[in-house]
Formats: sequence, C-alpha cells, structure tokens
Amino acid sequence: MFIRGVMKKIARYILFLCREAVAKVRSKWVMSRCGGYSGRIRVNGPTNLTKNTFLGSNVNFNGLVITGGGKVTIGDNFHSGPDCLFIPQNHNFDEGSSIPYDNTYIYKDIYISSNVWIGSRVIILGGVSIGEGAIIQAGSCVVNDIPPHAIAGGHPARVFSHRNIDHYESLKAQGRFN
Repeated sequence: MFIRGVMKKIARYILFLCREAVAKVRSKWVMSRCGGYSGRIRVNGPTNLTKNTFLGSNVNFNGLVITGGGKVTIGDNFHSGPDCLFIPQNHNFDEGSSIPYDNTYIYKDIYISSNVWIGSRVIILGGVSIGEGAIIQAGSCVVNDIPPHAIAGGHPARVFSHRNIDHYESLKAQGRFN
C-alpha cells in the first residue's frame, strides 16, 4: 500500500509538471500572437487570438477564441473559463451589395475592463464593453454593455445582481488579485 501511495504522488507531480509546461508554451504563443500585453499572461486551455488583441497584466485564459478584425482590449486580472468566443466583426447584411450578406465586414471593438471574470462557454459580440469587476455567468451571450460590478447571465445576457462594492473596493485597495 505504501508503494502504491508513493506512485500516485509521483504520477500527480509528473502530471502537474506537464500541465505547467503546456501552460508556459501556450502563454508564450499567445504573447507572440497578440498586439500587445503589459504583464503576466497564463494560458491553461486552447486559446487563439488576433494581432488586434491587447492584454493587460495577470490575464488568465482557460480556453478562448477571438476571431475577426475588430479590436479587443482586455484589462488586468482577467479570468475566462473554457470554450469562450469573442466575435468583434459581422458580415455586412444591411448596406451590402448582395444577400444574405456581401464580402465586406463591419468591425465593432470589444472592451473588457479590469478584474472581470467570464464563465465557461461565454460568447461576446462586437460593440460590447464590460465594466470593471463584472462577472458573466457561464453559457451567456453578451450583446449589450455590462456595467461595472454587475453579475450578468443569460441569452442575451442581462444584469441580475451586483457585487458587494464595498468589499470589492477593499480587496482592490489591498491588492488582493487572483
């Protein structure tokens, strides 16, 4: 029994080292692909983005795809769950030269403030701003702006609660970021 326990600990440690190595490679790849970043980037899951993506410090991706030509700005202390999608462009369907759409695109920037947490499988469409400290519930589709400190979810995402702002500001003043 003792040897089995030791072997399990060794296997867990090897798995931990492998995950760390993969995260470092993914992080370096994201840093080389984005338009700029200001500090630590951690990428735990499959992530793809464009040169029009600008990242703050302490940005954590667990699986995110950013497509299209619009600009995406992500502030400091950002966290995303797996399988998230940001789409900062759309086909030209209203003023185009053909239907259902033509060969041109409409670019709409996405702006995400600092200290935002995006749950798993969230979609954010172009033209959206998400305020500081907001939380987006897993499985949501964000089509409109979300104010600071709001907790939003659904399809389309709607604000259904707010963070305790006094507590939030206290943690922020103490520099208590994950």
